[in-house]
Amino acid sequence: MTDRELIVGLTARLDVLEKENGAFRLRISELEERLAGYENPKNSRNSSVPPSKDENRPLKNQSLRTRSGKKAGGQPGHEGTTLKMAGSPDQIIDHKPGFCNCCGNDLSDRPEEFLLKRQVVDIPVIYPKYTEHRIFSKTCSCGHRNKSVFPENIRTAISYGANVQATIAYMHTRQYLPFERMGEFFKDVCNLPISQGTICNLLNGFALKSRPAYDLIAEKVSNGKVVGADETGIKVNGKKGWFWTWQGKSVTYVVFSKNRGTATIGTNFPQGFQDAVLVHDCWASHFQSQCRTHQLCIAHLLRELIFLEQRFESNWATNFKRVLYQALELKKNLDQEHYKNPILERDKIKTALEDLLESPLPENQKKLRAFHKRMIKHKAYILAFLHHFHVPPDNNASERAIRNVKVKQKVSGQFKTENGAQIYAVIRSVTDTCIKNGQNVLDAFKTIAILKAE
Repeated sequence: MTDRELIVGLTARLDVLEKENGAFRLRISELEERLAGYENPKNSRNSSVPPSKDENRPLKNQSLRTRSGKKAGGQPGHEGTTLKMAGSPDQIIDHKPGFCNCCGNDLSDRPEEFLLKRQVVDIPVIYPKYTEHRIFSKTCSCGHRNKSVFPENIRTAISYGANVQATIAYMHTRQYLPFERMGEFFKDVCNLPISQGTICNLLNGFALKSRPAYDLIAEKVSNGKVVGADETGIKVNGKKGWFWTWQGKSVTYVVFSKNRGTATIGTNFPQGFQDAVLVHDCWASHFQSQCRTHQLCIAHLLRELIFLEQRFESNWATNFKRVLYQALELKKNLDQEHYKNPILERDKIKTALEDLLESPLPENQKKLRAFHKRMIKHKAYILAFLHHFHVPPDNNASERAIRNVKVKQKVSGQFKTENGAQIYAVIRSVTDTCIKNGQNVLDAFKTIAILKAE
């Protein structure tokens, strides 16, 4: 073998070894990342993983909440509540001495002196109240026979009244009770047996009566200036479905869908939110909504950064967190007038963010690089809350609006039908909207219950 042939053979062998070495290095990087995942797993405090999927309780020092400097408990000026006596009690029972404890003399004719009073507040035993409606006829002197008619909401020989309908809707969506326990309550507490089938029918009728309010809520949301959006998975007869919410300061709209994509958005809000800043958790479908601009949930970003910081011991993630915390602190100190003028501190934060997004990251830290790439793509939506007074930095309001679905599932189990899930969504939308406007939910339900179903 000549020297030239030897050199060619060694060069070819070197190329093969270099390729194998590159493949081994990539494999080692993947295994190291997987090992780091076991050592620093995702949980509810460093990612968007729900608490129900935490394998172990996360460390308390991973909370996004920071110290406020205040003492624990009620703060000075906090308005307390206590049980107060009624000015005009429904019943008064006088306890007067009838004889002398010393000599036994009769005291009935002796003058009395009032000393003290105590009150007991209780509720009476509940019994169903039956109201009978009767119609009559009268014949006029002209010979015409006149017949009265039943009220519009009295359509059958016997039916359940507005209070029963409203209470069932209230227990279903506000107290999350399953049908069996609702039936038990009416039987044991109200002395009025109601079957689960009847409860289902009454809820269906109540949802139909709630439709005008539900449609009005959707209209209010679509015309809002700030709209928060979120979605969560739910089981319906063993199959995966989704509850979506869009909400504003005074309204909450909830809908059930079998789809987690843009089809649900297009069905419910085909015109989008033309004048709104849409606040969400960076789910891709939300970017397809027509809106003025977007705001990414800073709480979600911070949880992701905590995870990346733990996984890769990344100074870049730590610095990114610091910038976001500075932005949150600035938001607290800005009033509405500040937004009309240039804000030097805001410009500094934006510059720091730009520098971070332009910084190169290690090739082998794929999850960190994926986050970095996503932030570059959506950088205009990270600090939008510093340019709009009413825009919140997080999507917590939407998460609160959708969390009740999980509570309902834990208490009552899965929904049996898609129609049942949508009934819950309709009534829950009215429930949350009442709460946001300081209205008594049960009273609002009574008003709906007396309406005619369309």
